Amino acid sequence: MNPIHQTMKALVAYSTSDYRLVADFPVPQCEPDDVILKTEGCGVCAGDLKCQHGAPMFWGNGEQPAYVEPPFIPGHEFVGIAAAVGENVRGVAVGDRLAVDQIVPCGECRFCKRGQYWMCQPHKIFGFFSSLNGGMAEYVRLPKGSILHQVPQDMPLEAALLIEPYGCAKHCVDRAQIGCEDVVVIAGAGTLGLGMVTYARMKNPAQLIVLDLADNRLAKAKAFGADLVMNPAKEDVVRQVLDLTDGYGCDIYIEATGHPASVSQGLAMIRKLGRFVEFSVFAEPATVDWSIIGDRKELDVLGAHLSPYAYPFVIQNIANGNLKTEGVVTSLFAIEDWQQAFDHASGRHGDIKAAIRF
Repeated sequence: MNPIHQTMKALVAYSTSDYRLVADFPVPQCEPDDVILKTEGCGVCAGDLKCQHGAPMFWGNGEQPAYVEPPFIPGHEFVGIAAAVGENVRGVAVGDRLAVDQIVPCGECRFCKRGQYWMCQPHKIFGFFSSLNGGMAEYVRLPKGSILHQVPQDMPLEAALLIEPYGCAKHCVDRAQIGCEDVVVIAGAGTLGLGMVTYARMKNPAQLIVLDLADNRLAKAKAFGADLVMNPAKEDVVRQVLDLTDGYGCDIYIEATGHPASVSQGLAMIRKLGRFVEFSVFAEPATVDWSIIGDRKELDVLGAHLSPYAYPFVIQNIANGNLKTEGVVTSLFAIEDWQQAFDHASGRHGDIKAAIRF
């Protein structure tokens, strides 16, 4: 059956140069294994912006194949209310408030069978495929295999919209293996970086240092638990970190800016035998002196992707206030104003997180 309506408003990507608001897009059918979600809101991710701008990692080029399958509805940071539930679905009822892992694992590949579902080989993520449309529409189909999570009905939308990015932040910080004697530097205080700050604070490191070029984001990082904040545009952050650590450098450096200069900066300020965690998606290659990683410092270099097994903890700790969210979602727009939402998501207007609200 269809929930309530036959058609809906949806942002549809037909090509990198053709994103359109469609007023009469068909509402997805609820098959026996599906849940149809009535969307409350959907955050605009940096990945959504890169996709709209034609990044080769999404649309392909001469060196790599296309990942996306247009036409598709963007958006993977969404939350909503179950409007229809298929007869084979257990544990979900109409009216439940749900968030969903951004990836729908195949369950059959090597990674899925090992429990490493976030690296699923087919790698189908909401919001990039015509068969797996995302949350920038009034309704979303959650097919069989979707990893569903109950969200408290009383959680404010601005907080609930941070479940997906904070899940990614948790996984990244977990990769860093922070201990109570560590000096930790987090580079980047956007939505993901702030999620890392508030979660890293729960790890009680010896010192938590946050770097960003925007003073308003540094102020938010301080409020979220950073011991020290620095602006690389205004001070020599490498020298300061070295001075703070008797010339050794920080124990852990988490890169969450997406700018190649931050990688070189981290390699310069991290100590020998330190741990470097790379989170960002870059718009251009980051070139570094790899001898620093090997011969000079013998670093552990780790990546972080998506948010495996993170949603239950994040939902619980947003709800109880351990993970701070106030002021992160700075702008909410109607779907009709999606271009303005994307523009504000770029940060050029001072926003941290922009989102679409239904």
